[in-house]
Amino acid sequence: MEKKQQLAELLGIENKKVRIAEIQKDMQSADFWADHVKAAEITQELKQLDDIVTEFELAETPEEIAELEKYTLLSGEYDAEPAIMTISAGSGGTEAQDWAEMLMRMYVRYSEKSGLTATILDISEGEEAGIKSATLEIKGPFAFGYLKAEAGVHRLVRMSPFDADKARHTSFALVQVIPKLKPKTVSIDPKDLRVDVYRAGGKGGQGVNTTDSAVRLTHLPTGLVVAVQNERSQLQNKEIAMAILLSRLELLQKEKNAEQVAFLKGDFREAAWGNQIRSYVLAPYQLIKDHRTGHESPSPQDVLNGDIQDFIEAGLRWMKEAP
Repeated sequence: MEKKQQLAELLGIENKKVRIAEIQKDMQSADFWADHVKAAEITQELKQLDDIVTEFELAETPEEIAELEKYTLLSGEYDAEPAIMTISAGSGGTEAQDWAEMLMRMYVRYSEKSGLTATILDISEGEEAGIKSATLEIKGPFAFGYLKAEAGVHRLVRMSPFDADKARHTSFALVQVIPKLKPKTVSIDPKDLRVDVYRAGGKGGQGVNTTDSAVRLTHLPTGLVVAVQNERSQLQNKEIAMAILLSRLELLQKEKNAEQVAFLKGDFREAAWGNQIRSYVLAPYQLIKDHRTGHESPSPQDVLNGDIQDFIEAGLRWMKEAP
């Protein structure tokens, strides 16, 4: 059981038990539930802590203990926070935009399979097919911790369904991932903020919003832009956009190292040849390969259907071992 004891120290099991006891005591107070938003956040924290401690205490076999080691990859400062993911099509028009939509679908399905919740906050659709960009909020246990290693350029090679000659095409899309924080040190002067409202987009049907409810916030000093159109209420969209903008500003302020900021934003590489972190080859053979870790899968359809946990854990190990 020496291995389990070592793991207990790495995971901070005793500290987690202390925090669980603190939260449970606070929950007995009537004041705890006065702020519903804060109460929901702390309740989520309690569930995350309790799941880890319970899983640890029940683990008896070497295989179970080895499975618990995944939590040592999720000990970063922001790992327990929700993730804000932006997917942007690279150059290449419809082909690249279709690829960006395929990636968006992959992450939504991964979230569904992993007990996470993915909400599309904003989407810019392509003229013929696919999307130019989309922003997702992904909530649940260690959402940012798991998804942070997905940031980078993703490359697709396939026989194009949009080419009459069925020629082989290569497309690129950029994935950016940041944690959604609870800002403690930043605020925004109203004169530094430009607010634009517009009509939310959509493919048609009953779900189309016919009012100017979508909101785009631009922070003038930094040039940061956040757009949200998910909610029907302009006020709700503005609140969500403001929370994301404050998260980005908090990161910029906390991370003095420019390279670390770029890594958190995931925009340190152009969505083009030579910068890809992973290739998804559908023709002439079928193989998905992560160029950082060497991890491969011969089943592209499973991966594109959300079975990416092995790639994610390999990416997290690579991040932890990287100098």
